[in-house]
Amino acid sequence: MSDIGDWFRSIPAITRYWFAATVAVPLVGKLGLISPAYFFLWPEAFLYRFQIWRPITATFYFPVGPGTGFLYLVNLYFLYQYSTRLETGAFDGRPADYLFMLLFNWICIVITGLAMDMQLLMIPLIMSVLYVWAQLNRDMIVSFWFGTRFKACYLPWVILGFNYIIGGSVINELIGNLVGHLYFFLMFRYPMDLGGRNFLSTPQFLLRNVSSAQDCGLRRGAGRKEPWSQRKLDPGSATSELCAEVPPSASEIFLVGQADRRENTAETVLESSSIS
Repeated sequence: MSDIGDWFRSIPAITRYWFAATVAVPLVGKLGLISPAYFFLWPEAFLYRFQIWRPITATFYFPVGPGTGFLYLVNLYFLYQYSTRLETGAFDGRPADYLFMLLFNWICIVITGLAMDMQLLMIPLIMSVLYVWAQLNRDMIVSFWFGTRFKACYLPWVILGFNYIIGGSVINELIGNLVGHLYFFLMFRYPMDLGGRNFLSTPQFLLRNVSSAQDCGLRRGAGRKEPWSQRKLDPGSATSELCAEVPPSASEIFLVGQADRRENTAETVLESSSIS
């Protein structure tokens, strides 16, 4: 039990609470402590009966049974794996920014769920996070079942097909991918690649109330030793010691990745021209 406790405490904070709620709420419904009927997102109950908890419970609840247990466990693994990678990678030391991403994706999914009568929101939110990770690490080679290997940018669509095969719904995965793409486009692609306006920024109340390594570093007078744009980063495994120095933002990591891809493309072109 101590090993399980140590493993659970090693999960980064936001992912840990999300993971725990995604285990606890289905368990409560399975044991019959609360009727699962209160967990679904029913537009009529939410809008006209003011049962305002439903968007929250629908995010954590999943009807676990003989036909859905494997699908639930697979998506629980995706939650742990890719939320942890994002929280300790691109959003390392910036929990307010990561929490804002989750809130933005969640609000978009809730609105879509009410419009499309989607009663469960667990899988769409997990897929939206997985999509953002895949785009920030789009050139990384990932391994999937049966030894298949491909670039991370294709992972959300492979998982969409995989979940459909094992009993999921394409709609849930598709909505998650689209919401993840919306966040990624507004936060990174549009302002950085297309020179557009930055529509998304973390609200001040989150920055004030969610502790971060950056705040701690500023209090101690720690600063960056060199611009992060000049460093070589691995977005999938970038970590920093708490309060040692200000970690890179997700946007900085994205810019470094873009620069690396342009350098690799230029080197490939030069090699091809020299060979010819």
